Amino acid sequence: MRENTKTLGSTVVNKIVTVIIHIVLIVTVFIVLYPIAFTIGAAFTKTNSLASTSIVPWPKEPSIYQFERLFTQTNYLKWYANTLKIACINTILTVIVCSTTGYIFSRFKFPGRKPIMASMVILQMFPSFIGMIATYVILWRINGLNTHWGLVLVYSTGSIPYNSWLMKGYFDTVSKSIEEAARVDGASPFKTYISIILPSVRPMITFLTLMSFTGPWMDFIFPRLILRSDDKKTLAVGLFELINGRANDNYTMFAAGALLVAIPFAILFLAGQNIMLQSFAGDSVKE
Repeated sequence: MRENTKTLGSTVVNKIVTVIIHIVLIVTVFIVLYPIAFTIGAAFTKTNSLASTSIVPWPKEPSIYQFERLFTQTNYLKWYANTLKIACINTILTVIVCSTTGYIFSRFKFPGRKPIMASMVILQMFPSFIGMIATYVILWRINGLNTHWGLVLVYSTGSIPYNSWLMKGYFDTVSKSIEEAARVDGASPFKTYISIILPSVRPMITFLTLMSFTGPWMDFIFPRLILRSDDKKTLAVGLFELINGRANDNYTMFAAGALLVAIPFAILFLAGQNIMLQSFAGDSVKE
C-alpha cells in the first residue's frame, strides 16, 4: 500500500513539474517571438503610425504600402548596398588578417611575442568608443572621413586584437604533427598553411566570418561619426533618421526596413549553421 502511495505521489510530482516546464517554455517562446511577430505585422500595415496597429501581431488588411514607401521615398536600397559592401569587405579582411596573425602567434617564436599578446588582451578591457576622438582625428588626417574605406579600416583594425587571440587559441589545439608530416612530404610552409592548417580550423573561420559579417549591420556609433552624405550612410544610420524626431510618422516604414535586414542574416546562418555548431563543439584535429 505504501509503495503504491509513493508511486502515485511520484507520478503526480512528475506531472506537475512537466506542466510547469511547459508553461515556462511557452512563456519564453512568447516573449521572444512576439516582438518579431509585431514587427512583421507593423511592416505590412498600411497606416503610418504604430498607434493604429493592433496588439494582435497581424493587420486586418495586409499591405505592402510601407515597402513601397521605403523604396520610393528613401535611399534604402543605397543604404542596403553600402552596408552589404562594407560587411563583405570587412569579413574578407578580418578573416585573412586575423587567421594569419593567430597562426603566427601560435606557431612561431620571436622577440616581443608575449608582450604583444598581453597588450592584445589588455586592449579588450576598454570599450571601443573610448578611442572615438582619436579615430576621428586619424581618419581626418588620412582623408578617411565620409568614406566607406575609412569605416572598413575602423572595423577591420579594431577587431584584430580579440579575433587574433581567438584564432591563436584555436590554432594551439591543432596537432603540429600534421604540419611536420606535410613538410616531410615536401610541402612549403605556405602550402601547408593553406592546404592543411586552414581546413583544420574551418569551423572557427566560419564562426569568425559570421561575426565579422554581422557586425557592420548592427553598428550605429561609428557610421554616425564617420559618414555624412546620405548616399554613403549605412542601414543603421538611415533607419534611425527615419524615426528621429517627434514629427516623424515613419515607424511602420522603419519596421519594414528592419524586417528586410534579417534576409542576409537568415541566409548566412542557415548556410553555415552546421559548421558553426562544429566550432562550438571543437570538432577538429586536436593534440
